[in-house]
Amino acid sequence: MNDGLSIAAVICAAGSSSRMGGVKKEYLKLDALDDEGKPLTALGAAVSAFAASPRIGAIVITVPLAPEIGERKARDALPSRFLRDGGKPAGVPRTLFVPGGGSRRMSVHHALSLLAAYYPDYVLIHDGARPWVDVGLIERTIDAALRHKAVTPVTPLVETPKEISGGGFQEAKITRHLKRANVATAQTPQAFAFPDILYAHEKAAARELREGVVYTDDAEIWGEFCGPVAVIQGSPANKKITFPQDLE
Repeated sequence: MNDGLSIAAVICAAGSSSRMGGVKKEYLKLDALDDEGKPLTALGAAVSAFAASPRIGAIVITVPLAPEIGERKARDALPSRFLRDGGKPAGVPRTLFVPGGGSRRMSVHHALSLLAAYYPDYVLIHDGARPWVDVGLIERTIDAALRHKAVTPVTPLVETPKEISGGGFQEAKITRHLKRANVATAQTPQAFAFPDILYAHEKAAARELREGVVYTDDAEIWGEFCGPVAVIQGSPANKKITFPQDLE
């Protein structure tokens, strides 16, 4: 709770990790230990960062439908303090699990629909494969969301971006020379006023069904159905695990 406001978090961990060769990246062990002296996983690190914020009251983790990598494996990847139903230490947020869908957008929609029963005012949506998020960035994201209703952390580009045509790199051509100062890389957590982002996902689901549109992140969905998204400075340390070398 924060000044009468209820804030929740969604941790996305329902993907297949295809670019990791099928190894579930959220369950990978990092070179660190949790507070019980056990190896810390990527998912465990992300959840622990959000739990460290006293303003987060509930965390929903999206998990794969496949039972061999689903909720049971997700539970195994977390420190046990998040799983003691009815006996969690004081200050530890409620931890919930929800099966994902056929896309990231569908998985987030499932999590938001589950959270609707808890009536949060705001929600942060984060990639479970970003284990190095810190509570400072989480707190700044919350503060910005309370001011703007929707916010995304971004980091500046260090190389000059170009827009290219389709057809793959063998046949692509540069179609537009973009200004580096006007382009940034989006990170998570992205934070939103809860009723509005749930409404936006409902509208996005309808458009997907009707037109086959694919949405890549929640800021895009908010931008289409709700309005502008504010930005804050992200963190270079807040990297996403996509390929095996990202763990080096």
